[in-house]
Amino acid sequence: MKKILVLLTALALYQHWGRLQDWFDPAPANGRAEVVLYATQWCGYCAKTRALLAEEGIAYREVDIEQSRAGQAAFQALGGRGVPLLDVRGEIIHGYNPPAMRAAF
Repeated sequence: MKKILVLLTALALYQHWGRLQDWFDPAPANGRAEVVLYATQWCGYCAKTRALLAEEGIAYREVDIEQSRAGQAAFQALGGRGVPLLDVRGEIIHGYNPPAMRAAF
């Protein structure tokens, strides 16, 4: 019985990992929502996206989808087909798209 409860708890945590992360690490209080960049270390467009975020002075959290199982799952749940994928207040931007990124900030 204990094994089943542990398994169900682990499954619930896995399914709701994004919500738990938001609960433990809420969006900044300054009114700007958190920006999450799903990327890899070798991706050239990911590097360009990092540079654009720095240029605009946007604070962001980066998730390396090759290093994190939870990050990979979140990436796939957002419809990730390639990197970079940017999540700005729930607005998903696929690929390196500076006009769309600036409009979302």
